[in-house]
Amino acid sequence: MENQKSNSNLKAVIAILAVLLVGSLVYIFKMTSDAKALQTELTTTTSEKESVMKDLEALKTRYDAAIAENTSMSDELIAEREKIVNLMADLKKSKGDVASMSKYKSQYFALEAKMKTLMEENEALKKDNAKLTVQRDSTVTVLGESRKYNEVLVGQNEELSKTVEIAQKLSVSNLKTAAYKLRSSGKQVATEKARKADVLKISFTINENKVAKQGDKTYYVQVIDSKNNVLGEKKTETFGSNSLTYSFTSTVNYENKSVDVTQDLPGKDFEKGTYFVNVFDKGELVSKSSFSLK
Repeated sequence: MENQKSNSNLKAVIAILAVLLVGSLVYIFKMTSDAKALQTELTTTTSEKESVMKDLEALKTRYDAAIAENTSMSDELIAEREKIVNLMADLKKSKGDVASMSKYKSQYFALEAKMKTLMEENEALKKDNAKLTVQRDSTVTVLGESRKYNEVLVGQNEELSKTVEIAQKLSVSNLKTAAYKLRSSGKQVATEKARKADVLKISFTINENKVAKQGDKTYYVQVIDSKNNVLGEKKTETFGSNSLTYSFTSTVNYENKSVDVTQDLPGKDFEKGTYFVNVFDKGELVSKSSFSLK
């Protein structure tokens, strides 16, 4: 009887121990599974953190390159890059749990989408700038060519003006001077004697010029005796920085045909020696000659 009771108690103890063993095994299995799951989760979140960090670094690098191009969008690109830099700093400090990683990944995707839009706008802007640069260069080239052409035209016009001016100038020829004695009858008798001379007769021809301007032409005649004295009116006229003392002026109406000019220069006590006669068109000497009185 006692043996039977002892066997029953032993069986009960064994059953209890079996249950405890099974429970322990179940608990150990669960703990092992939870530890593996936790380790897997930690490994996964760490890997995701590194992946997101790399993606953010790649975005920042692309922004750095775009900002270096110095377009009109540089300020906006810099602002977006700062958001990436701040997000990278926050991510570096985070523990990398599932909830925070989900948040960071969402922010990354938003930044990536924004970057795609900005980069498309930046590329379009660069293309527009390139077109404008080509147009500007073409315009500069055209303006340069036009300026050169205008300079050539100005030069040609100046040369033409000079040519016309030269062509319009009148020439003077046949400049002659003779001394005469006046008789009481009014008749003039040629003489070479200084003491007998009463008047000097100066004559010259204004030559024909078909392209010269018509109208009154004034010439300044200068007669200088052997002692370097200017005879006649001895008036002075200034032409630019030069002054001219002349004996008389002769004005004629010029009509593109040859004109003979003759004018008397009265005087007394003429000096012996060589006289010089100069004809000026304003301040320009156009003819000269000399003669002598004994």
